Amino acid sequence: MADDDEDSTRDDARPGELIVASPAPLAADRRSDTERDLPGRTDPLTAQLSEVVGGPVARHALVGRTRFLTPLRVVLLLAVVFLGLGWSTKAACIQQAPNGPGGALGLDWSGSRQYTALCYSDTVPLYGAERLDEGAFPYKKSWEETAPDGTVQQRYMEYPVLAGLYQYGAMTVAKAWHGVTWLPGALQVVLYFNVVALGLALAWLVTVWSTAVLAGRRIWDAALVAASPLVVVHAFTNFDPLATAFAGAGLLAWARKRPVLAGVLLGLGGATKLYPLLLLGPLLVLCLRAGRMRDWFRLTAAAAAAWLAVNLPLALAFPSGWREFFRLNSVRGADPDSIYNVISSFTGWHGFDGLLAHGESPVILNTVSLLLFAAVCVGVGYVALTAARRPRVAQLCFLLVAGFLLTNKVWSPQYSLWLVPLAVLALPHRRLLLAWMTIDALVWVPRMYYYLGVGNKGLPEQWFTATVVVRDLAVLVLCVLVIRQIYRPDLDLVRARGVDDPVGGVLDGAADAPPSWFPRWLRPAHRPIAWSEAAVPVSPRG
Repeated sequence: MADDDEDSTRDDARPGELIVASPAPLAADRRSDTERDLPGRTDPLTAQLSEVVGGPVARHALVGRTRFLTPLRVVLLLAVVFLGLGWSTKAACIQQAPNGPGGALGLDWSGSRQYTALCYSDTVPLYGAERLDEGAFPYKKSWEETAPDGTVQQRYMEYPVLAGLYQYGAMTVAKAWHGVTWLPGALQVVLYFNVVALGLALAWLVTVWSTAVLAGRRIWDAALVAASPLVVVHAFTNFDPLATAFAGAGLLAWARKRPVLAGVLLGLGGATKLYPLLLLGPLLVLCLRAGRMRDWFRLTAAAAAAWLAVNLPLALAFPSGWREFFRLNSVRGADPDSIYNVISSFTGWHGFDGLLAHGESPVILNTVSLLLFAAVCVGVGYVALTAARRPRVAQLCFLLVAGFLLTNKVWSPQYSLWLVPLAVLALPHRRLLLAWMTIDALVWVPRMYYYLGVGNKGLPEQWFTATVVVRDLAVLVLCVLVIRQIYRPDLDLVRARGVDDPVGGVLDGAADAPPSWFPRWLRPAHRPIAWSEAAVPVSPRG
């Protein structure tokens, strides 16, 4: 069944006819596929939006001839605009006022501005909470913190190594800026936020660039990454764009058949946030099915080496500080955005472990969350091995990361950025993805007003958790549609026009060669379909 977001041929084209975008050599950014997707002609939403700039590209336009405003540069420019909007949504939280001792300048968070203005960012409070304002080196500096029950606990930097070192580097730049009298002045924390934001913006541009290159002939799909509502809300909420940049660049290196470089990038991403390392799982089962395990071992060895190279020195020098990230994640309870808290919110359930003392680990919750994610991994692996045509890398990566977020005890709101480039590459249905991203971004509003508190004219918890349910359902719908396209590759927009897997690298166009010891139930239920056999579009709108 064709979706109205799918490609369609031009009005005068015969079913199955190819539309060649330009009779002459294209600009330098073209892919090997000489037929470029033209969303102004093929996508109703884009066609309507294009009326703002004069309408869809004309039938006789020489597409691909421009040497300056190439599709990639236009997409990156769009990303800069939306990153600017993202900074503006956080700007209210770096306003200054003479509210300190003797009228000294300080941050103006009066009236719970961080919630009422929807501008909260972890970056601002972490500057003091992680003792960065003291010039402290992460993982070495410790401090005492009094818990709600009166106990005193020794604390350290709570982020993975590269995220912690990034904060330290931004602090060093901010303090250096603050010490130069002829530069525009501001509070150190304000300078720190802007330095952090600049680096995160560059990281998101890398994410957009890698997605655009990986999209191949469908380069305009990357505009959804550049102009996502989630960028406006969460690009500067935490440090997650650093991880998406490593993940995107790692997948691009894999697509270009450079598994060692891909492993290094994914390993560095895993030293920033966990999720880039999850991408090794889909590549494992796909390489197993294609008989390309040597490439996967090289990838994984490089990832492990890169992760150890940045973690081991700090683990040896400051073992207590280095372990803090892992300790906190083990004792952390269900996050407000997790499905476990949603259930508690509506039922009054106290969780698998009941009421715990401060610092006590929720052992049962940790176990259940781990087992559910293990079930997701098994399910994704089963789909990858038994589908008649080998799934694309992006499809499995999206399913695994989405499953991780849905079953994990923590889904911080900015984690949704992890899904944006993967969703665009896995399921490029523009209106559908835009609807999900909008729903996910809007969860931020009731979340902030829930934190404000009912006593301060905020919202009850159930208003917030109800929107979380809607968000989770939207992600589940995307997962179902991805699985549907895996089993019905004729519906896959990416695989139209004779394409197999733009992100596949050594897997792209490879024949199936599973190990002989594979049991029958782990082999395709029907005769495996080679990519060459399924390359011819079966639908005029394919």
